[in-house]
Amino acid sequence: KAYKKRPRKTLTQDAEIEELKQLYQNDIKIDDITTFNDIPLSKFTLEGLKQNKYDKPTLIQQHTIVPALKGNDILGAAKTGSGKTLAFLIPILEKLYINKWTRLDGLGALIISPTRELAYQIFECLKKIGCKHDFSAGLIIGGKNLHFETKRMDKCNIVICTPGRLLQHMDENPLFDCSNLQVLVLDEADRCLDLGFYDTMNSIIENLPQSRQTLLFSATQTKSVKDLARLSLHDPLYISPHETSEFCTPKTLQQNYIVCNLEDKISFLFSFIRNHLKQKVLVFISSCKQVKYIYEAFCKLRPGTSLLALYGTLHQERREQIYEEFCAKQNVVMFATDLAARGLDFPNVNWVIQLDCPEDVQTYIHRAGRTARHVHHGESLLVLLPSEEHMINNLKEHKVPINKIQVDSKKLMNPQRKLEALLAEYVNLKESAQRAFIAYIKSVHLMKNKQIFDVKALNTDAYANSLGLVVPPRIRFLQRLNKKDVKDLNFEVSDSDDDVVKIKRKDHDIDINIDVDTKASNKTKIVTKAAQAKKILKKKIIPNTKVVFDEEGAVVKDKAKMMQTDYDDDDVSGINIEKAKEVLRKEDVHDKEKFKEKLKAQRRKTKMKLKNQKQQQQDDFGDLSEEESDVDLSWLPDPDKIYGPQNDDDDEADNAKRKIDDKSELKSAKRKKVDVKDITDNLTLNEAEDLA
Repeated sequence: KAYKKRPRKTLTQDAEIEELKQLYQNDIKIDDITTFNDIPLSKFTLEGLKQNKYDKPTLIQQHTIVPALKGNDILGAAKTGSGKTLAFLIPILEKLYINKWTRLDGLGALIISPTRELAYQIFECLKKIGCKHDFSAGLIIGGKNLHFETKRMDKCNIVICTPGRLLQHMDENPLFDCSNLQVLVLDEADRCLDLGFYDTMNSIIENLPQSRQTLLFSATQTKSVKDLARLSLHDPLYISPHETSEFCTPKTLQQNYIVCNLEDKISFLFSFIRNHLKQKVLVFISSCKQVKYIYEAFCKLRPGTSLLALYGTLHQERREQIYEEFCAKQNVVMFATDLAARGLDFPNVNWVIQLDCPEDVQTYIHRAGRTARHVHHGESLLVLLPSEEHMINNLKEHKVPINKIQVDSKKLMNPQRKLEALLAEYVNLKESAQRAFIAYIKSVHLMKNKQIFDVKALNTDAYANSLGLVVPPRIRFLQRLNKKDVKDLNFEVSDSDDDVVKIKRKDHDIDINIDVDTKASNKTKIVTKAAQAKKILKKKIIPNTKVVFDEEGAVVKDKAKMMQTDYDDDDVSGINIEKAKEVLRKEDVHDKEKFKEKLKAQRRKTKMKLKNQKQQQQDDFGDLSEEESDVDLSWLPDPDKIYGPQNDDDDEADNAKRKIDDKSELKSAKRKKVDVKDITDNLTLNEAEDLA
């Protein structure tokens, strides 16, 4: 049997690439595309799509993939949840595959997203559909190990990143090279190009090569000529399949709004959660500090469902953990800032509540778009203050269908008393509530649209009480703002005498005592530190000096300072070594005397201490001896009556006699010799044994 060589893998790939290039040149009608097999894609991409059950392309994918494969720059705009991520990931994989991109070629595609969570989501999606390709991909976001990323940047073919971390690598990492870049993608392009990332994006674009393909995607696409000029687009195609539709939001999204007072927001939110325990709810709040406080307070109140909080100041690992946990759970409530408003695909979200009014219509559309994704149904609820109702007109102008509903007052529960008790018990929670209160007032003050957001219309005291604060915190920036408003008022009086001639009233009988204070109010002038210093200099006062007086009231002169003044009076310039030695010798003697005095004083102190201790001990023992010496001996008989009176001379004579008698007895005892035989001869046998 003849042996046949198998065709090499590279030969089959080359043939496939040539075939794909020819298909790109053909005119492909969008109406003919019903499945991904109708689009000229490589077998590896088709296998990845099939493995993850992506069979039919969405409307935005039908319109953008084919022009992107041909190398056109694209501005893509579509409704939220319409599949924009695949619309730019598929062209990237195909572009690198046709160019036979390898690890040695370096960076081929760069995807920039405004948030870390969105970058992480794109990276996970790329891993799924590109599992059959041999490209290397890297996720470059803040909060990760910079040293780990630095070593591997030169081996990445596709980089998904946030603007800040990308610019850091461009400035600091010598291995980062984007000279061979083929495709640049900006997801949520309007957010990437706004003022928040303006300087960062300008620096990034300057480092990128001009000969590249650029793809911009967003639900609210920018049409600003300045923004597009910055990116150096070449004949871009604006693709917006939903532009002619009746509404700019999905049809499966039911949108409502309610109007309530500021102090009722917390009670409404708590009541809503208590009545929707078996649903997945996403609550948008304007600031991180508000999210943190509401999450901590509601965890203490225990509404009966799982609670999560996602905001910017959390650690990156914790943010990823919360994101994955919210995606996995079915019955859960998550409080979030606008960090989660753009691009994130949370599955099966039933409700989106916007507790604080969004900044503009675009923010509202992105927030509401976290539900009703991929033809699923969802509900959005916007909570407005009476002063913010003008927002509804703006929404309707941008083709957003929204209806007003009323809240059932019977189901409302006010947790204010419980919150007050919690704040009294937990000091940290009280401080968090104060920070949340100030953060909300600041967020309203910093909003651009003053027709909707009016700080002066807010009932701050009632809002503070609703958070559980008995005393509202001091808002310094608001006080400064009020002072400026008072200064700006016009207090000028007109010079004309027309008002004097006019009759203001006819009832002259009414007597009103009006006391007018003509005295000028003496305002206390604020004295600055500089003014105080000038006053001290004028009075020739030397500050920070210590003066010691003796018992008679005379000033005690410091010897060291006197010696120093003597040496300072010498006007000779330079250093006199001999004189310096002499000065040191004299000061040494003075220092020794001073040290001896200190030692003596210390010894005296210790001696006095010991003396006082001894005196105290003696006093204690003395009290005992006095008590013992006070024994009554009057009951004893008189010895003179019993034994008779005795003189001292007789006593001495008796003592002398006793001594002489004792001595004579001792001498006789020595002289006397006892004969043992004489004693034992007269004894019996038993007596002798006893004696022995």
